[in-house]
Amino acid sequence: MERIETDVVVIGAGAAGLTAATELRAAGKRVVVLEARDRVGGRLWNGDFDGHLLEIGGQWVSPDQDALIETLAELGLETYSRYREGENVYIAEDGERRLFEGEIFPVPAKTEGEILGLIEKLDVLVAEIDPDAPWAHPRAKELDEISFAEWLGTQTDDEEAKLNIGMFIAGAMLTKPTHAFSALQALLMAASAGSFSHLVDADFILDKRVVGGLQQVPLRLAERLGDDVVKLEQPVRTIRWSPEDPAAGVTVVTDSLEVAADRVILALAPILYSRISYDPPLPRRQHQLHQHLSMGFVIKVHAVYETPFWREQGLSGTAFSPYELCHEAYDNTNHGDTRGTLVGFVSDEEADGVFSLSAEERQAKILESLSHYYGEQAKNPVLYYESDWGSEEWTRGAYAASFDMGGLARYGADLREPVGPISFACSDMAGKGYQHVDGAIRMGRLVAAQILEG
Repeated sequence: MERIETDVVVIGAGAAGLTAATELRAAGKRVVVLEARDRVGGRLWNGDFDGHLLEIGGQWVSPDQDALIETLAELGLETYSRYREGENVYIAEDGERRLFEGEIFPVPAKTEGEILGLIEKLDVLVAEIDPDAPWAHPRAKELDEISFAEWLGTQTDDEEAKLNIGMFIAGAMLTKPTHAFSALQALLMAASAGSFSHLVDADFILDKRVVGGLQQVPLRLAERLGDDVVKLEQPVRTIRWSPEDPAAGVTVVTDSLEVAADRVILALAPILYSRISYDPPLPRRQHQLHQHLSMGFVIKVHAVYETPFWREQGLSGTAFSPYELCHEAYDNTNHGDTRGTLVGFVSDEEADGVFSLSAEERQAKILESLSHYYGEQAKNPVLYYESDWGSEEWTRGAYAASFDMGGLARYGADLREPVGPISFACSDMAGKGYQHVDGAIRMGRLVAAQILEG
């Protein structure tokens, strides 16, 4: 077995791990990055299908994501605006297709008033939440012991209003049903984006894309670090360290490498920490904490057409409905491409349902849902692809991990706390930019700074 000595070993070659490695190396530290996959990027992945680029993982950039925007500029990557000209589509409970502009859906006046009232109430609560410490809110425990569905029920009896507000946090972000996460977890999700109003504004939260795909961020970071630093297909099996003598450092073991270092950074989703054996075991608090985190589940559907035919109908491509299989969809046409691409999302329990079908039946059902927004032409793409992160061995869900009921207030303060020479960094534990690439970069910078400060 090959043995390497370094200052810091980073486990995970996603945006967080590669950012940390870049910062540490710039400060003169020796670094090795170990990645289980055969590629870098983690939950960022540009796929090439018959010459067509599909962003299988994360892809959007919003104006508040300062860390990501700075990184894009530093790497020389260009962005372009998501197509949004024309009218949006909303499907009502009775299947009626309604066109609208702006952020608020075309619903009955009473429901619209309830939706606006809920947004206002949520914005007030979110303004009280520190995204880096939501557990510090005076009512944190109370808010963490009530599901978001139950909280919405205390505010309104309008079912359509509850479904639409719930959709922005549940289906669109945490990708879990509203009964499966707390009001505090919902407030953290909104606080991480600045406000709940930002989450309901697709033109804000899904503002821009990167020319050539967002995976270029980790690809370029890895290229700068070099193959001697970033080592692929190296799943870590064991981490050994001595609590009695932390200065002795750590030993990180894969199937073919043994890396000795002063510090180690776990830059992967917390649900994967248990794939590694620790000698000695992690403290009880960490064992308990990690068992209260789980990934959401969503299918990202890509449908490519000869032309963006919906634009000819005066449609922006933006579509929503809490009653549809695809609860949201967008024009996802690549920069400079003459073909048109739609991206739609099937979330949580709906995703469970369609995965009980054959691939052919599932595709037909999803395209049927898209046709309710865009018409019969949506049923006939030239290319169809489903991003299924739930079956990825080194991811196991999407978009990120969140706490179960009561877990955020109980364990959140311990989430980033180092254990001896072991530090933790990923988008799942970010405050601002939580579950986004921006948050991953922030966490990479934070942990690197902590290590450099000693």
